[in-house]
Amino acid sequence: MMRELLLLRHAKSSWDDPSLADVERPLAPRGRRAAPRMGRELARRGWLPDQVLVSPARRAQQTWRLVAAEIGRMELAPGSGGLYMAAPEQLLAALQEIPEKAARVLLVGHNPGMEEFASRLAGDGSEEDALERMREKFPTAAVARFAFDGRWDALSFGQARLLDFLKPRDFG
Repeated sequence: MMRELLLLRHAKSSWDDPSLADVERPLAPRGRRAAPRMGRELARRGWLPDQVLVSPARRAQQTWRLVAAEIGRMELAPGSGGLYMAAPEQLLAALQEIPEKAARVLLVGHNPGMEEFASRLAGDGSEEDALERMREKFPTAAVARFAFDGRWDALSFGQARLLDFLKPRDFG
């Protein structure tokens, strides 16, 4: 069975209040504009997830809520707490726990782990232009769309094909 994975880096966060812990930082105005834009684009393309994993960080949760408002709210997957500033291996492990009934999963997370994970996940058959753009920079609110054949619990690095890479500025 073909599966799809959408990796969404949280939208631009605010650094205005230095007293806030990193996990509590909210979205900046630019992020509050970009997240719905990306949600509308996901909906327009029909890339609607069956399951969603979201970091517990405030900026990631806010990003998801703004995207969800554009695509129709989905249930969050259990166990998303380990996604805060997760390393690539942690992201892979979380995805390997996805129920097999899910055909398309959206993961909302952070750099540097998200960018490294996406780079390591991309294997043979990846779209070259998308791969080059993604490896150049994985900015806030960007989405990388991957496909792979098989089960979630067998997903491994280098096994998925990067199909698309979208940035908020691609849509004005």
